[in-house]
Amino acid sequence: MTQLNQLELQSLRHIIGSHDTAFEKLSQYAQQATDPQVKAFFTKSAQDAQATKRQLMSFLN
Repeated sequence: MTQLNQLELQSLRHIIGSHDTAFEKLSQYAQQATDPQVKAFFTKSAQDAQATKRQLMSFLN
């Protein structure tokens, strides 16, 4: 894999941060949801955001 330049690295960190924020918010929404379908939707969305964050972080290694 080639080296990331500074702009790419900065963009990647920003995107990772956005996914982390999405994970936190979606998790909170899931905890507050009373409808089982809504709760499941937010839980799945939070898990997807976390998985994407992990995948993006792998580019930093």
